[in-house]
Amino acid sequence: MSPRVRTLRRASITLATATAIAASAIASPALAAPSGSKPPPITGPADINGYRSVGYLMSDAPVTRDYQIEDLFDTGAIRDITHVNYAFGNVTADLRCDILDAAGEGDAHNDFLRLVSAADSVDGKKDKPAQALAGNFNQLRKLKERSPETKVLISLGGWTWSDNFSAAAATPESRTALVSSCIDLYLKGNLPVIDGKGGPGAAAGIFDGIDVDWEWPVTGGETANATPADNENFLALMEEFRGQLDAYGAVTGEDYLLTAFAPAGGWNAGQGGWLDPRLFAAVDFLNVQGYDFHGGWVPNMTGHQGNLHPDGTQNWGLGLDGAVGMYVNAGARPDQLNAGLAAYGHGWSGVTNGAEAWQPAAGSIGTKPYFEIRDVGDAFFDAAVGAAWRYDAATGDWWSLDDPSSVTAKADWLTSEGYGGAMWWDLSGDYRNELGGTLGGALRAAESGPLD
Repeated sequence: MSPRVRTLRRASITLATATAIAASAIASPALAAPSGSKPPPITGPADINGYRSVGYLMSDAPVTRDYQIEDLFDTGAIRDITHVNYAFGNVTADLRCDILDAAGEGDAHNDFLRLVSAADSVDGKKDKPAQALAGNFNQLRKLKERSPETKVLISLGGWTWSDNFSAAAATPESRTALVSSCIDLYLKGNLPVIDGKGGPGAAAGIFDGIDVDWEWPVTGGETANATPADNENFLALMEEFRGQLDAYGAVTGEDYLLTAFAPAGGWNAGQGGWLDPRLFAAVDFLNVQGYDFHGGWVPNMTGHQGNLHPDGTQNWGLGLDGAVGMYVNAGARPDQLNAGLAAYGHGWSGVTNGAEAWQPAAGSIGTKPYFEIRDVGDAFFDAAVGAAWRYDAATGDWWSLDDPSSVTAKADWLTSEGYGGAMWWDLSGDYRNELGGTLGGALRAAESGPLD
């Protein structure tokens, strides 16, 4: 982000969050850096006291939110992140991993074409027009050079780009071709040539593995491209990824990661193959959704979008503890599971009683990143269910979000249960690593984790 934006965000720190920021200062030393100065050299850890902290990084965040990959260092967030999931890669209409210079079929501009300025660059050097690799991929390469223990994965699919998974996973031949194309594109780094950039091996060595974000087998998501056969085909696809990643790793001497974004609801998890031991045998770990339990699709009622424990019969009885726990009950090891946290909130307007969670509302006001709503009105936290919200009595706006209180509660819970760590959607939503630093501090203060 620009120096002007950074200054404005620093100036808006309130007394209510001063304690939380001070507590995370050890984990995020750049918070105290003078305006306009470069932070001291810092690198990311392989784990945080035996735990993972996975952060999704949206490909368009540098443009839409002015959140640069360099900001991971500027804010100190790199010290509180162990894995960066770059989101997203697309399974395109030809049922391959591809980056196309066409609307809706890839993001070549942000991935490797966009020229990054010196001010926004990880190493302070601007991209030049003649170089083969620019954009986010080049910044991720520089991140790996500066912080070699940080793992970077390409995340495939997401809510919008999961429409071709079902067809791509439908036959042994299509599964083999899809996985081979993903390894060729992202691990071997053989990019298409667009506007003089890309080419064979241009992105080699950037990605340490593949994260599959198929939303959702059998039940579908944004699109209806799903069939009952997805259950078996999803599991076979994950096994195909595991086999080809291991075979390629035997050639390169690398251990490539295979992970996935897993649903919180038993209805789509059970139908889609997510609770099958075959999946647990294939993946290194799962990032379990811990948010979007409630939102604007219920416009006339506020509520918790990411409560730790169930709040009675609300949210269909959903809670982060039950969402993660169902994978353990199905046979996953606790250390394979990361609890999903949200760096954004769901909001409602026309609320008259903001001190209670479930209240009538006039309508939804959508979602906003944490940095926009972190100091709206007054903060509330229900320790019994592990959920935070904010309410502005002057406007009647009510926001469900994760804040330092709920993050601390969730970190205490996951460390006490022996889980592998936590995951963020998404890094650009945080406010100068306020949430990430809170998580990192709580993980460091806990008993050492299962990865130690």
